[in-house]
Amino acid sequence: MTDEKRPYHHGSLPEAVLEAAERVLVRDGLAGVGLRAIAREAQVSHTAPKHHFGDLANLLSELAARGYQRLAAALFRAAENCADDAARRRAMAKTYVHFAAEHPQLFGLMFRNEIISLTNQNLLTAMRRAMFMMARSVASQAGDGQIALDDATAMRVTVAWAYLHGLATLLIDKRLNGIARVSPFETPQALVEGVLEQVTLTIHLPSDNHHES
Repeated sequence: MTDEKRPYHHGSLPEAVLEAAERVLVRDGLAGVGLRAIAREAQVSHTAPKHHFGDLANLLSELAARGYQRLAAALFRAAENCADDAARRRAMAKTYVHFAAEHPQLFGLMFRNEIISLTNQNLLTAMRRAMFMMARSVASQAGDGQIALDDATAMRVTVAWAYLHGLATLLIDKRLNGIARVSPFETPQALVEGVLEQVTLTIHLPSDNHHES
């Protein structure tokens, strides 16, 4: 009997399993993601995911790595051809929040340390790349290689990331519905878009004031 439901050669089966895992995650949420559910979605044997990824944590780590890779690529595209630093910061801020809102299940997985494995090298590399792009949104001196942050820039990156991640989380968790309802904004998305358009990511720290005085 031919196996028409499994048209994968050895090299493409891991890719098919990851694609199936993402479909299960989007459809059923984290609670529905398991090796057998993923195998059924991919139409492969129930042992195939474990054979290629070892365990669920490593498989989900590879999926989270994909999320960070996509986020970093989106941030890179947003930063291109911006007229100045302010335009670049605004474009990258919108991109971060839009990415989260468009991929809420994947975005959530990317920050679930109790589910993913921070020893997975692909995940660590992807996380570092995304963090580098986040640093570029604040540190205009960042190049295309490694970046070393001084104390003030490190604080700026931290505050900017916390600000954007908080907005994204509030939007995903529908915590802004009440504010939007009693405001001129028609939707929570419009409210967040207004915030991103008007609020700058240029963060002045006490040390800045000290140097200026």
